[in-house]
Amino acid sequence: MRDQESFVPQDELDDVTTGEMELSERQSLRRVPGLSTELTDVTEVEYRQLRLERVVLVGVWTEGTVTDAENSLAELAALAETAGSQVLEGLIQRRTRPDPATYIGRGKVDDLGAVVLSTGADTVICDGELSPSQLRNLEQRTKVKVVDRTALILDIFAQHAKSKEGKAQVELAQLEYLLPRLRGWGETLSRQTGGSGRGGGAGGGVGVRGPGETKLETDRRRIRHRISRLRREIKNMKTVRVTKRARRSRNAVPAVAIAGYTNAGKSSLLNRLTGAGVLVENALFATLDPTTRKATASDGRLYTLSDTVGFVRHLPHQIVEAFRSTLEEVAAADLVVHVVDGTHPDPEEQVRAVHAVLAEVSADRLPELLVVNKTDAADEDTLLRLKRLWPDAIFVSAHSGWGIDGLRAAIEERLPRPAVEVRAVLPYDRGDLVARVHRTGEVLSTAHLPEGTLLHVRVGAELAAELAPFDVERQGQAASSRP
Repeated sequence: MRDQESFVPQDELDDVTTGEMELSERQSLRRVPGLSTELTDVTEVEYRQLRLERVVLVGVWTEGTVTDAENSLAELAALAETAGSQVLEGLIQRRTRPDPATYIGRGKVDDLGAVVLSTGADTVICDGELSPSQLRNLEQRTKVKVVDRTALILDIFAQHAKSKEGKAQVELAQLEYLLPRLRGWGETLSRQTGGSGRGGGAGGGVGVRGPGETKLETDRRRIRHRISRLRREIKNMKTVRVTKRARRSRNAVPAVAIAGYTNAGKSSLLNRLTGAGVLVENALFATLDPTTRKATASDGRLYTLSDTVGFVRHLPHQIVEAFRSTLEEVAAADLVVHVVDGTHPDPEEQVRAVHAVLAEVSADRLPELLVVNKTDAADEDTLLRLKRLWPDAIFVSAHSGWGIDGLRAAIEERLPRPAVEVRAVLPYDRGDLVARVHRTGEVLSTAHLPEGTLLHVRVGAELAAELAPFDVERQGQAASSRP
């Protein structure tokens, strides 16, 4: 049975402030209600037990309010469900900092073990990144598998990666996470692959003495070799991406990157704006591979819209590093459309988490258009509060299509405008130049004259040079200078 004294009622939690923490609060595990996804129908329960891991969630609350801590654990529950787990229980302990040996403290590990035993869980998921020693100690004490937040997110990425580049990036992140957490056979790390030389002790014996390396060393060597190979492959893939990006830049095509929290509706917006047909699913990290599609502004200019990988609070550093080449699509954009989930209980925290990742890839100084999505599902009070908080934001519903025209106009208004203004009369046999002007420039006015098409446009310097022979003002100056 669970020790009831170690759990604090919800009404006491409501009185907690961010001030000095009481000793009793530090030492107690708090149950977070409403996280269980256990089913009541017996047949469905029996079916899901065959394919789902049954997990208990554990978080350490070190700062902020109790609402912040519960929102973080609720997000962990959503991540666990996305990975295919069944959440049985959620626990929070208040401490000044995680225990360096067991994450939640030696005394509370026994309480956690009792919860695991009473619920029949086979996995514990911790809301933080555990050190190798914390991972080992918790598994030894609870007698079940222990997973941290980073490993959980990596597992979801591994399930959802589809492209060759995406799979390589996820594998690289997983191996870099795994390398320092490799453990030996049982309690000894000296099991030999061929002798007892460097391993010494327990792995040796008659017939196996001699030069050799431990199984742990062999695994580490193979992982390092694989990491080096993956980095080379990703570097080569990045070259292709950079080449495509340079071609768009050379053609003066503005780039718009859609960024935001996972499951905020980025892919739905891309589909609404361009008809891209990208997978849309109500799940975290449903799409990992970036998608770039062409769009046409109302004045005829072309620009690109790119969907990017979703962010989450405490996005693992391994993911940011492995997906750096993908995230650089955001850094190379002319405008970032930052999508926020209007139905999320803490949208401000979503925005802060996205800004933190954008700063890691040097994309935090780009022009940003904040877009609050899912307004059809959000309550009026929340929308009013967000409108006061972000008066310049655009409010839309990608599901119903409400506000999409306003969003499209706002994007077009913020697109970089060509620098050179030109008035030119293009002969009717130069339709190629007219098409290029419409495709990459901004057409201010058009008139059809007997000698050709009169265009008043703004274009880039390269195209302006090609239009120079047809420039009306230059032709007039040349005519006036003749004797």
